[in-house]
Amino acid sequence: MQDKTQIIPQPAMQPSMRDLICYKTMPVWNAGTLPEVFQQRHNTKEGAWAKLMVLQGTLTFAFLTDDDEILETAVFTPENPPPLVQPQQWHRIAGFSPDMECQLAFYCLPEDFYHLKHDLTRTHSEVIEAAKYLPPGKALDLGCGSGRNALYLNLLGFDVTAYDKNPLGINTLNGIIATEQLHNIRTGIYDINEQLINGRYDFILSTVVMMFLQADKIERVIGNIQQSTNDGGLNLIVAAMSTDDYPCPLPFPFTFGTGELKNYYRGWEIIKYNEDMGQLHKTDADGNRIKLRFATLLAKKRPAVD
Repeated sequence: MQDKTQIIPQPAMQPSMRDLICYKTMPVWNAGTLPEVFQQRHNTKEGAWAKLMVLQGTLTFAFLTDDDEILETAVFTPENPPPLVQPQQWHRIAGFSPDMECQLAFYCLPEDFYHLKHDLTRTHSEVIEAAKYLPPGKALDLGCGSGRNALYLNLLGFDVTAYDKNPLGINTLNGIIATEQLHNIRTGIYDINEQLINGRYDFILSTVVMMFLQADKIERVIGNIQQSTNDGGLNLIVAAMSTDDYPCPLPFPFTFGTGELKNYYRGWEIIKYNEDMGQLHKTDADGNRIKLRFATLLAKKRPAVD
């Protein structure tokens, strides 16, 4: 055991346990079954916090630098539990008593839950921000893919409808819904080019989808989205652009021009609008993520004037 032992206080900047969700719990280990890998230098994934519970005996924990030097060591017991281990903080179990029993659990923020547990792409950052502007209500995700945004909204308490043209994505989403035994989330195979929205919603989102639609259908699609939004509801659209200063490098069927998306929302309250550079998950021949401009709009529907 190290001579230098102390209790390490929980860092002030890490989130409260109330903000985190457990996405994985390991079996109970004792002195004979504790995996060797946890006794060696290791860290957690990006966005993942580790909580080690000492159920019996004592356990010596070491926090390490990137160069494997010991920053601090601490002895923990059931009465003196370890703090949350920060994402990607190097550490190891340096020692333990013969009667030690412990259990490890991994936690994350809600936006990372389905990414870390089901290997989905992380929730879109604009969806995370947009959800802060209204209480949970009825949400429609047009072009949901495998459900990364729809599942996040459901986790926040929204009643979610998720549509996509690709049955593979819908099948993946349905599998997660079944595994997690989720309620208030429904799916459907839906061609945005051809079908009309059924029902009215408080939040309609379409992220990185409209560039795959037919150019002559965009006005109808946006009009249908707006008509299907309740007064005071939000629309979030993120879609590729092609501009004079930065032509789109990919042959999408449709791209927005400068100011085009914003013009569709005259009369709405524009909460956010930009035409910033962004990246696709798709990569070029050199393995670099493809860069292009994206139109990002978050708008609130004003009540109709009699």
